[in-house]
Amino acid sequence: MAHTHNVAFTLNGKPVQAQVESRELLIHTLREKLLHTGPHIGCETSHCGACTVDVDGKSLKSCTVLTVQCEGADLLTVEGLEQGGELHAVQQAFHEAHGLQCGFCTPGMLTRAYRLLKENPNPSEQEIRYGIAGNLCRCTGYQNIVKAVQLAAKRLAASAAA
Repeated sequence: MAHTHNVAFTLNGKPVQAQVESRELLIHTLREKLLHTGPHIGCETSHCGACTVDVDGKSLKSCTVLTVQCEGADLLTVEGLEQGGELHAVQQAFHEAHGLQCGFCTPGMLTRAYRLLKENPNPSEQEIRYGIAGNLCRCTGYQNIVKAVQLAAKRLAASAAA
């Protein structure tokens, strides 16, 4: 018989609880129990990054994190980026710079780009490419993703200065 735990954490600014098995992965809790389907299940081996979420200020691949490890944590998924009906600068920039094609990698890419710009508000192209290296995209060739992150960085800097 599997052991279950009641795990409580903050998800996109709201307190949530879930009854989970000890071995349950965060990606499954998010998608199946909390109905946050933004993070995608891709490779389930931590290579693709489609499941990337922000946990206590760090980008984590939710296919490699047990939900019980998130007790008391502050989680952000792609659903939490927009605030009050306004897209986050990263989301708007990906839209305008055509930083996506099929969209499968996009939620993880957006969440990682958000954290990257928190860590380094003015990254070079090389720093962006290194910073998103854990998130694979099979469609775009990354050029427009890099442009989108650069555009978001400029806009975030301008709004911070205003």
